[in-house]
Amino acid sequence: MSLVRLIIERHRLALIASLLLSMASAGFGVSVIASINDKLLKGGFSGGGSLAIFAGLLVLLFVLSTISQLVMSRLGHNVVYGLRRILVKRVLDTQIAQIESIGAARILASLSSDTSHISSAFVSLPHAVYGATVCLGSFGYLAYLSLPLFAATVAWLGLTVVIAYRLLIGTQQSYELAREVEDELVADYQAVIEGRKELTLNRERARMLYEQEFELHARSERDHAQRGDRWNSINDNFVTVMTLGAIGLSFYLADTMGWATTATAATYSLTILFIGTPLASVVSSVPALIAGDVALRKVEELALVPYAPDFARDVPVHERAFDQLELRAVHYHYPARDGEGGFEVGPLSWTLQRGEIVFVIGGNGSGKSTLARLLTGLCEPTGGELRLDGERVEPARYESLRGLFSAVFSDFHLFKHVLGAEGAADPEAAAAWLERLGLREKVAIADGRLSDLRLSTGQRKRLALLLGVLEDRPILLLDEWAADQDPTFRRIFYHEILPQLKAAGRTIVAITHDEAYFGVADRILKLDSGRLVEDSRPTAAGRLGLPESAAVIPS
Repeated sequence: MSLVRLIIERHRLALIASLLLSMASAGFGVSVIASINDKLLKGGFSGGGSLAIFAGLLVLLFVLSTISQLVMSRLGHNVVYGLRRILVKRVLDTQIAQIESIGAARILASLSSDTSHISSAFVSLPHAVYGATVCLGSFGYLAYLSLPLFAATVAWLGLTVVIAYRLLIGTQQSYELAREVEDELVADYQAVIEGRKELTLNRERARMLYEQEFELHARSERDHAQRGDRWNSINDNFVTVMTLGAIGLSFYLADTMGWATTATAATYSLTILFIGTPLASVVSSVPALIAGDVALRKVEELALVPYAPDFARDVPVHERAFDQLELRAVHYHYPARDGEGGFEVGPLSWTLQRGEIVFVIGGNGSGKSTLARLLTGLCEPTGGELRLDGERVEPARYESLRGLFSAVFSDFHLFKHVLGAEGAADPEAAAAWLERLGLREKVAIADGRLSDLRLSTGQRKRLALLLGVLEDRPILLLDEWAADQDPTFRRIFYHEILPQLKAAGRTIVAITHDEAYFGVADRILKLDSGRLVEDSRPTAAGRLGLPESAAVIPS
């Protein structure tokens, strides 16, 4: 089982210690049975000394059983903690293109549902390990009492195990099918939350999502889970009945067949009853262990990069400088997906000069966002090359390239931590920019964190710009930043904030459709169908559209 393999690989010593404690506990449990057999079934307790020994065995059994299960439980929780850390770190280290290929729903299902199932499995694991150890120790005692009865009991329980195993296959298959549907359920949850505005406007779309997508997947997951529970319930009760049958078998073979004395058969029955609870713990742990095993395999199937404990070293401030960043015949190919052909962006040849304000324009699907990703090093080109100050940007230098950029993407995520060029941001600069962006009355910064993120979309974008500016990196990339600003602040952004940033030495790359402000830019790039078709330099501030003398770049 993958769960056991995971523990053996990463926590071998702790597992050995837990098994030794479980074996000692099982030994004391068998000693209690033997004491009852010798002192009670064969004549009773003969004095205070025997009673003291029996009481001591009970105390030791309690202490060792508790310690062994606590050690295993602690081990299990540590494994789950480590697994979560590793999984999140692998997601952080994996390239964006690969994350998108895997799919957000599948990753979220692993981070939430799979880790939950694995956690439940490790909660059940101590009981399963302890129960299995007690059962094995008790079987040894049964063999000591009577080999013929032991052989018959093993044959009987062997038949029980074979049938139970067949039932477990049905349980496992049902839980695996239920887990497959969970990816679809997570996607439905995302659609409900992220598409709440559209679904509120169009109740027919909401009804179709609810009835034809969510209900279908939820019902499928329920049916598979119920089928798995049904198989497990049959298995659980079957094992209980067969265990009681083993008691009847031992008396039958002892009294009728003469294989052992009645006292031995009674001890057999007492021992079998003793292992009933541990055996039930093993059986009841099976569903959680199977679900955890399935979940662990799903996690392992994620095509994420291997785990690395450390984060890449952030680029030192003195290395965050450039004169020019060149794209030389760069192109990027999106692979075909869901029966649709792939999309090619490029080849793109263009040079960004330090201190420029560059506007990138173009229709939807023209390649603007892909250009932003290529420029910032978020994805590596499938052809061509990037050159930083004349030197080719090799894969090993992409961290340095990314260290030049701060960005506010159209689908930005707003974080609470406020960072500067090195560590915490300058409080005076942060306060000044809060005032500049009209947010001083809305948000405060305390202990390097924003006090509140529950703002309008436009105000959240201003906070995102605040975070990007305070990072104090040479290049600031803005993707449709002004789209959610009111007319007054949009004018302030183009006529005051951008020139202020340029005067401070920043290079600005802004994806925009605001034609009224094209004159603010030093250069305007136009993309169409993945190609750079115009590279122009406005001659008059505030002019509409592109200049007629724009230089056309051959496609």
